[in-house]
Amino acid sequence: MLTILLLLIGILVVGFAVLKLYPAFGGKHTKEKRAIYSQSPQYQNGKFVNQVPTTWDTSFNSMASMLKDFVKGNPNRKPKSHIPMATFKPFPNEAGKETMLTWFGHSAFLLEIEGKSILFDPMFGKAPTPFPVRGQRYSGSLPFEIEELPMIDAVVLSHDHYDHLDYGSIMKLKGKVKQYFAPLGVGTHLERWGISPEKISEHDWWNEISFEGLQMVCTPARHFSGRSLTDRNSSLWCSWVITGGNSKIYFSGDGGYGPHFKEIGEKYGPFDITLMECGQYDERWAAIHMIPEETVQAHIDVKGKVLIPVHWGAFTLSLHDWYDPVERAVKAAKESGVEIATPRIGESVTVGADYPSSVWWRLAES
Repeated sequence: MLTILLLLIGILVVGFAVLKLYPAFGGKHTKEKRAIYSQSPQYQNGKFVNQVPTTWDTSFNSMASMLKDFVKGNPNRKPKSHIPMATFKPFPNEAGKETMLTWFGHSAFLLEIEGKSILFDPMFGKAPTPFPVRGQRYSGSLPFEIEELPMIDAVVLSHDHYDHLDYGSIMKLKGKVKQYFAPLGVGTHLERWGISPEKISEHDWWNEISFEGLQMVCTPARHFSGRSLTDRNSSLWCSWVITGGNSKIYFSGDGGYGPHFKEIGEKYGPFDITLMECGQYDERWAAIHMIPEETVQAHIDVKGKVLIPVHWGAFTLSLHDWYDPVERAVKAAKESGVEIATPRIGESVTVGADYPSSVWWRLAES
């Protein structure tokens, strides 16, 4: 009994040490920062909250059905082979040229606008976990090496989950980024990882920011946050509006469908392109991840012109077929008269030009 007790104590001590010391888990807010966050309308009783009640079914029957589905498995949750990628040409784009977008899988993409290069949710790691021992990325690699990238004007983050804020990627990018923009609380992780506080700009919903000739807005989303067992909803989540002289872009971040999309559309729309969450969904947690038909409706709500579905094509985080998000989004878009673009990973899209519409994902299934 003594041996078992000592073993349990040892496990608890090691577990506590890992949570406390392992950098990938991120930082903890100081008393002073919590006092600042308490001024936000989104901060209640020490936690950030959504605009509308947001829960998902955690009943016994729901949990049992999820466990059953995970045990049963789905042979189509991953591609049969590495998915094809386009050849990515290094940026930056010259000032005054067209606005360009390049998707790198999941929610990571590059925006080149008016001579500025902005990376959104740059998760470039092998797997969206704090311990990425094995690679899970469908493409096997990226269409570039992080070390080869030139200087990046800004990194913009939507929230602190591992599939959006990756410790390894941030560390590799650290010497190449001039400025970081994030919702309230996310900057604490960046500071833990050695990013200078002067380079970090944290924002609440509806904050409007001027950045080197661009207008940026931190806008609402319907989601949650947290990187460990003890920090659930201790930082905010958001979507983003980016406006230049000739184009306007909307990125939904993660989240369920809600009234915020119409609010954003009324206040800041229309948008030339929207990059909307479309993947890792399930009817049982639809409050925090839209199903594809809702993705198309959200695009309509924000007054988008062209829809690019993101949050798919890189990792398996749900139970659906890996290609199901884009297939359903394309179908729903056609039924609603919405123009949808389906670029390959690494394929640059020019705003206002011809948009790619190939069904390239089927090549990985043939």
